[in-house]
Amino acid sequence: MYETMQKKLIPALCVSLLALTSAAPSQAAVSQAEANRLGNSLTPFGAIRAGNSAGTIPRWTGGDTTIPDGYEGSGDHHANPYPDDEPRYVVKAENMEEYRGVLADGVAAMFEAYPESFNLQVYPTRRPHTAPDHIVENTRKNATSATLVSEGYSIENAFGGHPFPILHGSDEEKGMQAMWNHLTRWRGRWVEREYTEVVVVNGQYGGVTMRQEVFFNWNKKGGSWEDLDKIINYYLSTVIAPEQYAGGGILVHETLNQAEEPRPAWGFSAGEVRRAPSLGYDSPIASSGNLRTVDDTDTFSGALDRYNWEYKGLHEKLIPYNNFDITSDKYSYDDVLDKQHLNPDLMRWELHRVHVVEANLREDARHLYHKRVFYIDEDSWNIALVDQYDDEGNLYRVTMAMLKNFYDMPGVWSDLEVYHDLKKGIYHATGLINESEGTRLFKDEFPGKRYFSPFTLRRRLSGY
Repeated sequence: MYETMQKKLIPALCVSLLALTSAAPSQAAVSQAEANRLGNSLTPFGAIRAGNSAGTIPRWTGGDTTIPDGYEGSGDHHANPYPDDEPRYVVKAENMEEYRGVLADGVAAMFEAYPESFNLQVYPTRRPHTAPDHIVENTRKNATSATLVSEGYSIENAFGGHPFPILHGSDEEKGMQAMWNHLTRWRGRWVEREYTEVVVVNGQYGGVTMRQEVFFNWNKKGGSWEDLDKIINYYLSTVIAPEQYAGGGILVHETLNQAEEPRPAWGFSAGEVRRAPSLGYDSPIASSGNLRTVDDTDTFSGALDRYNWEYKGLHEKLIPYNNFDITSDKYSYDDVLDKQHLNPDLMRWELHRVHVVEANLREDARHLYHKRVFYIDEDSWNIALVDQYDDEGNLYRVTMAMLKNFYDMPGVWSDLEVYHDLKKGIYHATGLINESEGTRLFKDEFPGKRYFSPFTLRRRLSGY
């Protein structure tokens, strides 16, 4: 069981935002002829349908919505649909150079930092990602209508699907489009979960547990660009434990253009709701031990305006994928959390094609990270890995998202993200659900926008 988080790490815990925002220079969308590739040579979401020439990445065959034995429905932990899979090989410090071409720089740095304990157990690659029909249809429509506007800080004429399934334009535009696809990716419409986040120092950790509720306004069924009201999602996080902070939390409205309209937030406790300072960029999150910034959350969230963006192409990399064991209730937090990183015996890595996007800090901007490199899964547009560099050009922090197939959603997403500080030799994990219920996905629109208004929140806290 996890220990109580030290008092100084708790106050900003509820800023675990599920992310969403930003954009690029204005340019035309792709032609209808180009968009017709979706669902043909490309998947409906813009990935290459074919496998690779070596046969180590298979062809996408429509995704996987099969419910495995042992899964009892929303709120249960996802049962592993591939229990008979065995690792094809294991990457260790001593054979790392043999696989260096498929390792992100941050992953290679983890081998250098923890040569005795860190390894990658590499399983057969599976491509289970899919989405409901209306998300598929909206993505097809977005391909010929979505544009990047306001110097890359907002988008127009897109809704309810990936805005840019087919990247186009300059490398800067492609980079921003890829980030927007992550920020607006399919994650259901209404989600609840109870989870714990911890800071691990020399194997010791303290934790705080929260209840998280998110309404993805971007994915509202029957909605449109016109009635989006510039809000991508509504987020409410409430402390469950430790007891002295229980009932407090934060309410956030995730705005579309955070460079011009920062996300409004309200903190609450003891029946009071007060407007909170703007949350964004490299503001540290105290409950993470300051190992995670606000825009680190969800691997990236918020505005794009402090960086110059460059698309580096589509590459084959080993990334965390189909990670069912690491979030299973068969294991405790003690099982999952090793001294300096997650337990590699419970992690699953696969070879996938990823969009690589590099962000370099603008000369007129400030941020904790001078450079960031994002590795974005081609099928789901989830960021799987992030390399973060300091102002001296040294690799500073490494982020990993434990992607898996939410076959009940359906689609690929993550329950658990982990943030490693290579300088301090410590790490932070958020989204631990092993000792709580699994993520609950709701296919209807309840409770909707009104539930997330500060006025309604005040009434609920007052007992009306």
